[in-house]
Parts: sequence; structure tokens; C-alpha cells
Amino acid sequence: MERELALEEVRVTEMAALASSHWLGRGRKNEADDAATSAMRAMFETINMRGTVVIGEGELDEAPMLYIGEKLGHPDATGPEVDVAVDPLEGTTIVAKGHNNAMSVVAIGDKGTLLHAPDMYMSKMAVGRRAAGKISLDDPVEKMIEVVAEANNKRVQDVTVIIQERERHQAIIDAVREKGARVKLFGDGDVGAAIAACMPHTGIDLFLGTGGAPEGVISAAAIKCLGGDMQARLRPQNEAERQRCIRMGLADPEQLLTLNDLVKGDDAIFAATGVSDGELLQGVRYLGDDMVETHSIVMRAKTKTIRFIRTLHNLTHKPNLVWK
Repeated sequence: MERELALEEVRVTEMAALASSHWLGRGRKNEADDAATSAMRAMFETINMRGTVVIGEGELDEAPMLYIGEKLGHPDATGPEVDVAVDPLEGTTIVAKGHNNAMSVVAIGDKGTLLHAPDMYMSKMAVGRRAAGKISLDDPVEKMIEVVAEANNKRVQDVTVIIQERERHQAIIDAVREKGARVKLFGDGDVGAAIAACMPHTGIDLFLGTGGAPEGVISAAAIKCLGGDMQARLRPQNEAERQRCIRMGLADPEQLLTLNDLVKGDDAIFAATGVSDGELLQGVRYLGDDMVETHSIVMRAKTKTIRFIRTLHNLTHKPNLVWK
């Protein structure tokens, strides 16, 4: 992949974040998702790449989507062939309610490198680079905490585990607390939570839980850029979901998936722009006089370069984004 694609992907997530930010707190999640999707699709059409969506969004809730198999890029593109994983609005419910941690996210990799994950549940574990390769998703929670504490040079009582606040996670939450470590709960948006576990300044040491498989692949691209580690396992709920996994190329639908299974090769690009404030990024800010500020992150696995980008947009020159 050409390195210029990294900054092009930021333009994609910026436009999706700006478009969906109009719907923050308005209680209309599908409208927010539709705005993000339309803006993202339009911006992709300006990029010299030949992309295919392998991770799309909206399959389960029938929201607007960039669908699996859709071709992205300029119609006359001569650029590289790439796999694309997208979530134009990671946290549609977050935006509808005006809560934190909504983002627009994109991950790309060379053709054939991103796992074609169906839209179903996936168990996931993520850690930063110091603990990379030292724990397994199959380890007891207590062992994970001990290993992460040692790797990060912390006491067990100073370890923080981030977990989505769901009834299905109560046993994990109880195990962490009984071990003496800290629990940080979040509502929606597990891409940002998984990434936060790999960035030292967040104070989060371990991400655990079961969430969407598409978000797992997107997270894996970011974690590969950060030098962290992730393991996952699909959790089909019935025979139809098992057969769907097999049709998508997974002979054993419940095999343990390593980071390199999720994102093959040594290169991937991840970009995200905050829609509302979160662990990783600040949200879209309307400053008055048609000026809007966005905060983004873009990373590349091949170089391990991480860029935080603060951008000022003048809506006078982006009339399609003016709220009416």
C-alpha cells in the first residue's frame, strides 16, 4: 500500500464524523448512520485505490450500510487493490443519546489480508505491546491479570480491565474484582475500548469481552499498528451462523484467532475521527462562524507511526455539511 493512503483515509473518517455529528443527541440513530455512510462513500470515490469492503456495517439492524463486496475508490483508479473494513459510525446509539465514545473508523489492508468476519458475536482480548504474546484468550482471567501486571510493571490492584457493561459479562467483571484489579465499564463502542488497552496514556491494561466480530477485525488492524496483541473467537449462536462462517472461509468457526489471523501480513492502515468525546479522541466541536474542529488518529502497521490530527474545517466551503 502507498503511504499516502493513510492521510486519505483520515479525510474519509473526518467527513463521516462531521456528517453524523449533526445528529448527536437527537435520538435518531439511523439518520446519524445514514449521514455517516453517505459521506464516507462519497469521499472514498475521490481516492486512487481499488477497494473492496470485507467488513461492512448494519447487517443485523438493517441500518444504512457500506455492504460487504461493495467496490470503493475513484471509478478510474489505478491505485492498489485493498481490503476495506468500515464502521462509518461506531456507536449509533451513542450518538442518538449524546453519550461518549462515538467514532468513525476505517481500516485497510492489502487484498486478502483482512479476515472476512460475519456480523455475529466474537469473544475478544487485547493488550498493549509489553504484554503482547504473553497471554491467551483461553487463560483464566486471574492469570491474565497477573501476567499483564508483571508486563506493565504494576501491582495487581493497579491493573485496569475495560469491559462492556452487559449482563453477559458479569462473570468476567466479578472475577476481575475478586482478583483485586480495577474494572472500567463502558456502554457501546468497543473499537475505542480495545485500542485504549494498547495505549499507555489511557491507564487501561486489558480489554475483555464479547462483542461484534466486524468491530473485532477493525480493532485488530489498529492493534497491529500499535504493536499490541489481540486474540478472538467467533461465537455462532446457531447452526445457520456456523454455516455462514464456513461459507466465508473458516473451516472451524470457533477456532482461536490470533492477531495474524485477523490481519495477515505486516501492513495495515487504521484511521478514526471522534464524533463524541471518548477515551481515544475528542469529538466534533462547533466553534461558531462556520468553523468546526475534528480530532483524528491515523496509524500504519508497517512503520508503527501514530499520528494525532487536529483539523479546522470551514463549513462555508463544505455546503453539503451545513445543518438545515
